[in-house]
Amino acid sequence: MKVIKLNATESTNTYLKSLCREIEVADGLVVVTKKQTKGRGQMTNSWSSKTGQSLTFSMFKRFDNLLIQDTAVITFAVSLAIKEALQRFAIPKVTIKWPNDIMSYNKKVAGILIENQLNRDKVTSSIIGIGLNVNETEFSSLPRASSLKLITGIEYNLEELLTKVSETMLLQIKKISFKKYAALKLEYEASLYRKDAVTVFETPTGKRFNGVIKGVTTEGELCVENEAEMIEKFQLKEIKMLF
Repeated sequence: MKVIKLNATESTNTYLKSLCREIEVADGLVVVTKKQTKGRGQMTNSWSSKTGQSLTFSMFKRFDNLLIQDTAVITFAVSLAIKEALQRFAIPKVTIKWPNDIMSYNKKVAGILIENQLNRDKVTSSIIGIGLNVNETEFSSLPRASSLKLITGIEYNLEELLTKVSETMLLQIKKISFKKYAALKLEYEASLYRKDAVTVFETPTGKRFNGVIKGVTTEGELCVENEAEMIEKFQLKEIKMLF
């Protein structure tokens, strides 16, 4: 696994995309930065990170014969990889808040941004961005965020974390090439934050309702059982969990 280390960049995903336009990038290449000035999350969300305290990196991954309709398995594999890597560092109560926020207890410690490159009906490659709160201790404007240090009281080595998380990502993503889609989906569903618990949700129009997360579809939609005991399916930004 080759690693490019940057002192600062606007975004590791943006840097990798630019690099892909210039050269043929090696499969599994990782770009990590000490300072990310314009980190991005899902849709229009931003990702805040602190120099020397956060782990912010992106990985380039090629795929063979991965159909566009199966792209959710990338989210499944990467989310599970982050969860598994953190558990190896004894981070407690690690779950996945749909679609790909990583939680410890009820706090977000990591986010994932996956950008796919397509050719007709297939995904040819992905740039997978990871933001992990490691040694930060202040989240005054982000009450739902936390860090590994705040949760455990331990100061972590960023290099060690990078190696373990990257290696685990590659191992989980390898399951995609072996077509282990169903197994990844089942494990992802079992890891979902607040699965089978009554939770308050809100739609973009402000409507709130109680529901129970039952799982996801093969396309990655969230399956929620409503108060009428009917299963509703939601795509990203069609529903927000209030917690």
